[in-house]
Amino acid sequence: MKGKTGNHKEAEYSWGYKKPEDDNRTLKEKIRIAFYNPSTGTVLGRTPLDWGRLLLFYILLYLALALLFAICMKGLLLTIDLKHPKWILEESIIGTNPGMGYRPMPKMAEDGKSLVWYQANNKSNVAMWEESINAFLKPYMNEHEFTNRIFCDYDMPKPSEDKVCEVYINETSWGPCTKRNHYSFPSSSPCVFLKLNRIYGWTPEYYEDLSSLPPEMPSNLRSFIENEKAIDPRRMNTIWVSCNPETPFDNETMGEVEYYPRQGFPGYYYPYKNQDGYLSPLIAVRFKRPPVGILVNVECRAWAKNIIYQRPTGAKDRQGSVHFEILVDP
Repeated sequence: MKGKTGNHKEAEYSWGYKKPEDDNRTLKEKIRIAFYNPSTGTVLGRTPLDWGRLLLFYILLYLALALLFAICMKGLLLTIDLKHPKWILEESIIGTNPGMGYRPMPKMAEDGKSLVWYQANNKSNVAMWEESINAFLKPYMNEHEFTNRIFCDYDMPKPSEDKVCEVYINETSWGPCTKRNHYSFPSSSPCVFLKLNRIYGWTPEYYEDLSSLPPEMPSNLRSFIENEKAIDPRRMNTIWVSCNPETPFDNETMGEVEYYPRQGFPGYYYPYKNQDGYLSPLIAVRFKRPPVGILVNVECRAWAKNIIYQRPTGAKDRQGSVHFEILVDP
């Protein structure tokens, strides 16, 4: 280190990093020069050439990252079949036991609410529930949306892989449970629609003979099945459905129940294989005369050999059935 010293003078350093001279610029001038320095031609501390190089670097960097992401996504999509899931039935999280759903559902259904509560003489209240059912049935109303939908019946062969069975909702088959009749809500005899959740590749195992019917099956359903077999044994290829009071108290209050178009889901709708235009079969359950002003607990259950039934107990969820309540006010 070299420097000259005097008796009353500060050291004068010979290297480049010497003490800066006093800067008499105002704050406004300092800010202006920080953004653009006319003496050096820099903008925010960099020359236009430096900025161009930096911009080019980041453009190339993000293009490379985007290309790498696109290659990874393409590789992933090559392993995915949009029609056939990789994991099905026992190998999947969904499993092999289909759940059952109902409509209309209350707005607070996500919070565990399952009460269908309305006033039969309140038009706006009835309209709210009717709109909910209309939204649910909208895919079923577009009969000509898919040309591969065909009429099916028990005495007909199952449709080919590119065809699906149509679900017709009309007054001939569905009685009072139609839009024209407001789904029977104004007459204090509401219709509730049931469906099984879809499971890819699941095929029901039917009760093909009367001796295989489980002993806990309701007697009225057992009698109905006996009558159906007498008419046509092929009708045994059905997932049967029963709706019954859930508690002993409800036994005395629920009243008579009607099913449209039949008391079960026909087997020719299964298996579901993600076909275009596929519609899940429906059942409309009409509660002919529920008590006014009294809450009724209802459990609807699906019956097939490979549908496991279990009521919710502790940490175990409900299986093979659905629960809801009905409360009709005058």
